[in-house]
Amino acid sequence: MISDEQLDAYRISGEKIRVVRDALESNDVKGIVLAWDESQVMIRRPNKRIVKLDRNYVYQPFAEPRQEPENI
Repeated sequence: MISDEQLDAYRISGEKIRVVRDALESNDVKGIVLAWDESQVMIRRPNKRIVKLDRNYVYQPFAEPRQEPENI
């Protein structure tokens, strides 16, 4: 699970991130961190829609190469 400190760093910097949900790259969510709680993170996608995602997904900067989730 991603830490509060890491989420806060992404939120403050406004850095675009990638959320890897499964093995298919087409299912990744790209956007910026808006808010979070104990179990979910709110991400604003480029089309201005907001999605809520589980904190157990892999969160990484969009500029880095995509890493595969471990629990496939």
